[in-house]
Amino acid sequence: MARTSHQKTSGLLNRFPLFQTGDLDEARSCVAQKFCDHRLEQLGRCRTLAVTHNHVAGREVSLNYLHYGADVQIDPGLLRSFYLLQIPLSGHSNVIHRGEEVLSDASIATLLNPDRETQMTWQGECRKLILQISKSHLQAVAESLSGAPLPGPVRFDTRVDLRSANGIRLKRIVQACAAATDRGDLSLGDGNGTDLKVEMDLAQALLTLQRSNISHILDKADTGPTPRALRLAVEYIHANLAEPITLNDIATVAGVNVRTLQKGFRQRYDLTPMQYLRNARLDAAHYQLIVRQNEPSVTQAAFGNGFSHLGRFSRDYKRRFGVLPSQRAT
Repeated sequence: MARTSHQKTSGLLNRFPLFQTGDLDEARSCVAQKFCDHRLEQLGRCRTLAVTHNHVAGREVSLNYLHYGADVQIDPGLLRSFYLLQIPLSGHSNVIHRGEEVLSDASIATLLNPDRETQMTWQGECRKLILQISKSHLQAVAESLSGAPLPGPVRFDTRVDLRSANGIRLKRIVQACAAATDRGDLSLGDGNGTDLKVEMDLAQALLTLQRSNISHILDKADTGPTPRALRLAVEYIHANLAEPITLNDIATVAGVNVRTLQKGFRQRYDLTPMQYLRNARLDAAHYQLIVRQNEPSVTQAAFGNGFSHLGRFSRDYKRRFGVLPSQRAT
């Protein structure tokens, strides 16, 4: 019988235990509910099966910590509807995907494509942090980066070198999301602007940091925006501080793709467009709070400038101005 979510687990994402079990059939069924139907077999009996699966899901992505405790063979066939980045935290696994056999350990992760079959063998000490991203979401982000429809599905190289600069960065991004979720700083699934941005950032990280069949398209699209495009973007941001605008909204108004927009903001302001938007909202709220006449409440200043979470507003406000919004000048 799977243990309930209030019981203690080990590993990452401890605040989000899905199940623990020593029963092979139960493990297969529970894991399948979050990923896909698959074949699961224990290899040998020298270790006792002790499966732990921690799981937190957003709208289009999920973060997972998975450990079987014994040598197992996993055959999911086609994933069909999602991509799967598997980052080993300990131990090793053998992964066969796209006709390539990869020995995955602390230095090598694997990235599985939806339309290619996979077979895996996990050694008993193998523990993995797993990022699952829906196929439709990744396709949409890829098209926003390229600025045009893609000729077909995105297919990544299976092997992810965690010793390379891109691999190190990719691992840090995923681990940082897991750590922020564990701390309660990030709430995947809330549907607010922060977690939706994180889902886009995770997909963009895969697309820009791991080689794929569209890397050449993204490289060609990576040109700087014109001054007019940046001006349109900045004007749109300041005119819509209270609105739930997205990175795609800003890029569309500016008439450039997302990656070009981001490059331009980095070059001109040393910020991403969404960091610029956050700072503009904070500056507007700060001005309203220090004005003596018709002074708004902290809640009014936050919500009136596009913040949906008072705790994050207070945290960001203090980082920018050195005091909490409740400690503003009067």
